[in-house]
Amino acid sequence: MLNISENKSTADKVNLKNYKAFGMVKDYTARKIFTRLLIAFFGILFLSMFLPWTQNVRAKGYVTTLKPDQRPQIIHSIIGGRIESWFIQEGDYVSKGDTILFLSETKAEYMDPDLLGRTEQQIEAKKLAVQSYMEKINALDEQISALLSTQKLKIEQTHNYIKQAQLKIISDSIAFEAAKTNYEIAERQFKRTEQLHADGLNSLTELETRKLKLQETESKKVGAENKLLSSRNELINYQVELSSVANQYREKLSKSESDKFSALSAMYDAEAVVTKMQNQYMNYSVRTGLYYVTAPQDGYITKTIRSGIGETVKQGDDLVSVMPADFDLAVEMYVDPIDVPLLHVGNKVRFMFDGWPSVVFSGWPGVSFGTFGGEVVAIDNFISNGGKYRILVARDKNAIDWPKQLRVGAGANGIALLKDVPVWYEIWRQLNGFPPDYYAKQSSAAKEKK
Repeated sequence: MLNISENKSTADKVNLKNYKAFGMVKDYTARKIFTRLLIAFFGILFLSMFLPWTQNVRAKGYVTTLKPDQRPQIIHSIIGGRIESWFIQEGDYVSKGDTILFLSETKAEYMDPDLLGRTEQQIEAKKLAVQSYMEKINALDEQISALLSTQKLKIEQTHNYIKQAQLKIISDSIAFEAAKTNYEIAERQFKRTEQLHADGLNSLTELETRKLKLQETESKKVGAENKLLSSRNELINYQVELSSVANQYREKLSKSESDKFSALSAMYDAEAVVTKMQNQYMNYSVRTGLYYVTAPQDGYITKTIRSGIGETVKQGDDLVSVMPADFDLAVEMYVDPIDVPLLHVGNKVRFMFDGWPSVVFSGWPGVSFGTFGGEVVAIDNFISNGGKYRILVARDKNAIDWPKQLRVGAGANGIALLKDVPVWYEIWRQLNGFPPDYYAKQSSAAKEKK
């Protein structure tokens, strides 16, 4: 076939640019260039399959603080009252202990202006009552000691009486035995004299004398026996008196001890009342200090929830919100349960904060622009209400600082960085729906087992 472009005679005589048909059948080299570009593209694409790709887990969250005491705080009313005056306005900086507002009392039992003084007087009166009970107890102790001492002396005295009575019984027994002996002798003499008188050897006078002697000895014997019985009766009386003394003083001691224990009980009750009133006094004193609501820490007044003068607030009502001045920012991320086993404390995370432009290549974090580094510091062990797990991420100290204009509550898109794998492996994993680093963990576990 004849090539028109090679026909120089025709090309010299005719302007081929004026005829489209010649342009359509003209032989161009574009096909060769396209083929080469296509081969180069697929070559570059094939080589890029072996480039390193950083596996990652993407999650959304919001900016918070690392420590609980650095987060926005609502100041509540500890007591109920009536707002009398404000000492701040929204946006003011307050130091710890600065007065925010003043409340007045609304409960009738606390409205006495001299409540603390009167309570203190009642406490002093109860203390005097306790002191009087203590003095009564001391007096009863002395009385008990005196009774014990008297009881001891009285018992010793009665024992002496008993001993004297026993000795007297012995003496009277001897005298009685002597009287009996004299009586027996007199009786024998009388019988002999009577016999002699019957025989006519003695006179009647001698007989009467012996008879009189017999009666005298009989009388002495009866008197000695009577005296012995009296001594024995006296011993019994002293023994009875000993028991009576013991019972008498036991009753007195029991009464004194009963009075002592009653005084002790009353004293303990009075001391309990004193302690209770002292507690009440301290409660009144602390309540008086709670009329002034103060700042718990250094920070800025962000919002006054209650406003105006004369408004009544209840115990526990919200008054103002304070944002601490010094805080360490962190990010709360919420990830799916399938990704939680892959995350550990210390994992690196890259953030894109709301309001800060960024260009992100999730697989190549080194070439990303406008992202900020973080490090996982805590992972919850229980699932949240949204069906995801909460992860707390702090600023990476080895990376650039987070923006100073960043505020608590701002949104953040996080990219948790995992293991580096080839691009072809990541595409294959995504197509099959496997979690990141799945086979890497299986292979490492198999190696350990082997």
